[in-house]
Amino acid sequence: MRPTQAPFPATRLRRTRATPAIRGLVRQNTLSVDDFIWPVFVRSGEGIEEPIPSMPGVFRRSVDKVVEAAREAADLGIPAICIFPYTGIEERTEDCAGAWDPDNHANRAIRAIKAAVPEIAIMTDVALDTYNINGHDGFVEDGEIVNDRTIEALVKMTLSQAEAGADIIGPSDMMDGRIGAMRSALEGAGHQNVMILSYAAKYASAFYGPFRDAVGASGALTGDKKTYQMDPGNSDEAMRLIERDLAEGADMIMVKPGLPYLDICRRARDTFGAPTFAYQVSGEYSMIKAAAQQGWIDEDRVMLESLMAFKRAGCDGILTYFAPAAARLLNGA
Repeated sequence: MRPTQAPFPATRLRRTRATPAIRGLVRQNTLSVDDFIWPVFVRSGEGIEEPIPSMPGVFRRSVDKVVEAAREAADLGIPAICIFPYTGIEERTEDCAGAWDPDNHANRAIRAIKAAVPEIAIMTDVALDTYNINGHDGFVEDGEIVNDRTIEALVKMTLSQAEAGADIIGPSDMMDGRIGAMRSALEGAGHQNVMILSYAAKYASAFYGPFRDAVGASGALTGDKKTYQMDPGNSDEAMRLIERDLAEGADMIMVKPGLPYLDICRRARDTFGAPTFAYQVSGEYSMIKAAAQQGWIDEDRVMLESLMAFKRAGCDGILTYFAPAAARLLNGA
């Protein structure tokens, strides 16, 4: 698009910025509570809300407290939450069998939320890292993160979550071919309406550090994830990955991290037109919180500005730890 406008002074672009009412009339993008998915962390125990030091204001919650968080989200108008389990080293194994245990923390939380807050959509995480003694998203054999054997486990994890009542499956593992295998398994098991929001363009990023603390993966991880997560220097590869995942049956796609990869969000939206999400990851969240705690920035304004950036880049929705705080501001609470 090339706008046509008269030369100055016939055109004064400041006219459309003169008052709040006029700015509202011409605003191109808007932010709504409907745009948010709230990531929450679930752990063992009862009555527990355990602060995560590297993510101020974020907690590991026992299942009963996660249900309370889901009720809070629904009351604020947040349409979905995403469940991530915290597991200690003592809960992790080489075979990762806890990932598809019907009674693991995540599956118990899904069932409890569905019983108490049925109106909220539940998204889950599919990857082996929170159950793997090695801290990786896939099985490790002779130092290599193996692809095909990992997919078999991810399919079992997917079906376990679908049977617990998950609405949206979120494969974050970045193994080749996993979307097709998951979609086939879901169809075959009668879960035709379970959606897949694929982490299609997930980069090998340093912005994930606080999240790995939150799920107990920091101490477990051996090596790095660069053989399966994307190189930050690549964008064409992201388009190939997104196209593949959509062709294999993904309903929606995600770019992760968010703010450092807004160019990928815009390119994905313009290229494919599929529902496009971004994950405002733990490092992004914690940087804003830390700067606000030092008094260097206005937390509320920077929070909303950062979220608006995703909408401007073409995203339909955002996974963000700011969801409740942003919802209160947008609701005028």
